[in-house]
Formats: sequence, C-alpha cells, structure tokens
Amino acid sequence: MALVCDNLNTHTIGALYKAFPPEEARRLAERLEIHYTPKHGSWLNIAECELSVLSRQCLGKRTSDMRRLKHKVNPWAKDRNKRQRGVDWRFTTADARIKLKRLYPQIQMS
Repeated sequence: MALVCDNLNTHTIGALYKAFPPEEARRLAERLEIHYTPKHGSWLNIAECELSVLSRQCLGKRTSDMRRLKHKVNPWAKDRNKRQRGVDWRFTTADARIKLKRLYPQIQMS
C-alpha cells in the first residue's frame, strides 16, 4: 500500500511502533510503501483539497472493508478525472528564483 506523507519528523515507520504493539506495527510497516513529498511541495495543498472533496462528495459514512471502499471511490475518481479541474498556479518561476535563492549554488566567474 502506498502512503504519501510530508516530511514531518514524526512521519516515520518508528511512529507505528509508538502507536501499536510491535507485532502489529511490523505487520503494517511491511505493507507500507512510503513516499515523502518534497519539502517545498506546494502541490501538497492541492492534494489536500482533492482529498477534502473526496471526503465530502464520496465518503460520508464509514466503509466496512476495502472492496466496498473501492466500489465507492473508483467511479467517483473516474468521473473526477474525466472532468479535469485545473489549478491556477500563482507561484511563478520568477517567484521561485527569489524565494528559493538560498537553495541554489552561487557560481562565481573569475
């Protein structure tokens, strides 16, 4: 199972061992494939918005098992993807060069 999470220092496999007994934590850890988002990943806000829409439009009640969850989510996702809502990006390349200047190496010509 893929898990996408930000780089918060608590988002580690070790956190499972704090929350669950060791056997359960290990079982869960073996099932997870963790993908960390970039530290400056403004796209994460968009993902959070999309998950909020999914929750409001599709997941009003608890779902008892994965099969039923897929049965509810798959048609919603297919329709959502078909309609392809755009994102109005306001953080331009020029903005990035100013704001993230300290992250880029300084090249000195002699």
